[in-house]
Amino acid sequence: MSALKGSLPNDEWKGYEKWAFRIFAIYFFIQAVPLDWKYYRNLFSINWLHLRFSDIFYISRYTPQILANNSSTRWGLNTYADWLVILAIALIGTVIWSFRYKDTNYNKLYYWIRVIVRYRLAIGIIAYGFIKFFPLQSPYPSLSNLNTHYGEFSRWKLFSLSLGIVPNYEAFLGLVEILAGSLLLFRKTSTIGALMVVIFTGNVFMSNLAYEGGEAPYSLYLIVLGLFLLAFDAIRLFVLIGLERPVEPNGFKIVLSQKWQRNRLILKTLFIFFFVFLYGYKTWSAYHHEIYQFPQTVGLKNASGLYDVAEFKVNSTTLPYSVTDTNRWKNVVFEKWATLSIGTNKPLKIDSAVTEEINDRDADRSYEEAGSVGRRYYSYQIDEAKQQLILQNKNHNYPDDKLVLHYTRPDDSKLVLTGVEGRDTVYAVLNKIDKKYLLQEAAGGRNKAIKL
Repeated sequence: MSALKGSLPNDEWKGYEKWAFRIFAIYFFIQAVPLDWKYYRNLFSINWLHLRFSDIFYISRYTPQILANNSSTRWGLNTYADWLVILAIALIGTVIWSFRYKDTNYNKLYYWIRVIVRYRLAIGIIAYGFIKFFPLQSPYPSLSNLNTHYGEFSRWKLFSLSLGIVPNYEAFLGLVEILAGSLLLFRKTSTIGALMVVIFTGNVFMSNLAYEGGEAPYSLYLIVLGLFLLAFDAIRLFVLIGLERPVEPNGFKIVLSQKWQRNRLILKTLFIFFFVFLYGYKTWSAYHHEIYQFPQTVGLKNASGLYDVAEFKVNSTTLPYSVTDTNRWKNVVFEKWATLSIGTNKPLKIDSAVTEEINDRDADRSYEEAGSVGRRYYSYQIDEAKQQLILQNKNHNYPDDKLVLHYTRPDDSKLVLTGVEGRDTVYAVLNKIDKKYLLQEAAGGRNKAIKL
């Protein structure tokens, strides 16, 4: 079926090299090939007649979850514990392998384990590349975000918002990931792809540590796969670049029979079509129709904007504006979608969302409120007949915080809200502010003066 062409730098495997290879081979096989039953539970729950880019994204983001906390993407200490378990399995497997299978063709196995890791790493890096190339991962800040004080954001939210305001740079980062992943799909360019992944994802890993992101374990997972691939050419690269001496390229590869060459070509074409072209098209389509980080339900008609709370009463008692009062609303933002946020001094427990999740339900889309305090975020339903807004606090720490507010609109720039909040009645007169944002005003350049 196959033969080897070319050779490794040293065809004669020493004893310790065989032991090391057995450990690495088993370890990376378990890490790269989906053996976790939870992966197939998700795979078989996909509606393949209505395939979405999020389905392919989650297929591409597999990591073994042996000690998972009921979630396939909650990386943390359990992830590192998983790696130790896998290493223990690899050690046990190595002992069994060493005593039972003496006639192993290590060159051929080394080739195939590299193929598995190459493709696993490629789809992992491409999956994140496309949601950056079409700036979905870090979208432009919402109105509520633009009206939140800098110090009221978590470190990770600041990082994400900073990336969101420079979509061209975000697209460039995505392009680098797509290019690195694409190079991994071909044997001759895989070393360059692996080198790009190690450098780029190394930066992502450090960003996760510095900004308290939640994907440091997954970044490290990709880096380790990249290092394993890079090790193949590490000595040659050192001689060529470090010592500036000529080095002969390695033509080590598998020569397949004609039948298997055809099968390989078909499988590779299908793989690239699914994880690159189809996923890329689906991501492009999502970018033009739906920013998955924000809800899709349309908000109150012509209400989008920032409102000053001109008058505010609790139980018919007027509360003047105050920078310390925890009961008084400071301002209100209506988004284009059905989210209303209230500026407040009331202490809030932060809603955390530091891993990339693509949710279909508006209620599960928490990007706008995640990682920030200083504003209470509510999703709402509109009862036009009763002129009511039925509010639900979006912060997962306050599931019982619900409000029903009656609204009137004396004119286009004014809203009056009345209702019950807890045991108190509230009354608020909101005046819309025609606010200009520095970020938007300065977008055209700073060659001329800016007036806000």
